[in-house]
Amino acid sequence: MKAQLIHTVAELEGFDLAALSNCREPRRVLMCTPEHFDVVDVKNPFMEGNVGRVDKERAVTEWEALRRTYEAAGHEVLTIRGAEGLEDMVFAANQVLPGLGADGQPYVLLSRMRHPSRRREVPIYREWFERRGYKVFELTSEAGYFEGQGDAIWHPGKQLLWGGHGPRTTLRAYEEVSRILCVPVITLALPHPNFYHLDTCFCVLTSDAALYFPGAFDAEGRALLAHMFHHLIEVSEGESTRWLACNAHALDGRTVIIQRGACETVAHLRAHGFHVIEVDTDEFLKSGGSVFCMKMMIY
Repeated sequence: MKAQLIHTVAELEGFDLAALSNCREPRRVLMCTPEHFDVVDVKNPFMEGNVGRVDKERAVTEWEALRRTYEAAGHEVLTIRGAEGLEDMVFAANQVLPGLGADGQPYVLLSRMRHPSRRREVPIYREWFERRGYKVFELTSEAGYFEGQGDAIWHPGKQLLWGGHGPRTTLRAYEEVSRILCVPVITLALPHPNFYHLDTCFCVLTSDAALYFPGAFDAEGRALLAHMFHHLIEVSEGESTRWLACNAHALDGRTVIIQRGACETVAHLRAHGFHVIEVDTDEFLKSGGSVFCMKMMIY
């Protein structure tokens, strides 16, 4: 493996996905308990009009149902307790980027969150992983912002990252991410304000298939995705925005967990042979998050 940033299709000349180091997929799920979840301010367009409108009892019910869904699919679910005053901590995909080193040792790369209120979540996650023997990496202040697996998504089975940048993560952060982890990163600009994290508009299904909303990317980003995935399933703007359909989560290349209501996307997934499990994350949609945001796959 080597550090490498790829910004354009032209830079993929000579790039061989098969030649990259393989990496086993994580099997455990980390979720943060939702007792302090709320919408108290507006950090993204989905939060507009939803301040103080979370049904907290229903949110807990939805969270518990999602946990049971992972357990029923054969995945152990671990939890980290939410902290009072950290209402966004329940979105466990953002505080770190987990990975597996060449020596087989698991690690986490800590996030540098853009919003001050979310920066206080990171030390709590750091302590949780340190207690379990994870190696911890940090970015320098020169990297700017980096929001974990909200923007940095592993290609299935490979030491390759897809890196979204724009509203939350800065492009220059990926220079350090690539260098520290010794992995190539394919960068994707996110110019659409509604799609502030990569996981809101892009969902890797298999090494050769992905869901995406084309309007969330610029022309170069769409070209990069088309070059790397033979099967790109387009999600409409309506289902991307109303149901956060791209914030789904694919398990083992066969099963996809997705917010209930994205009927067209579900039909496309089933037509491609995927087993689809629909869940309710309505209360979390008010904060701009759904299935993928609510968990972290860990080793």
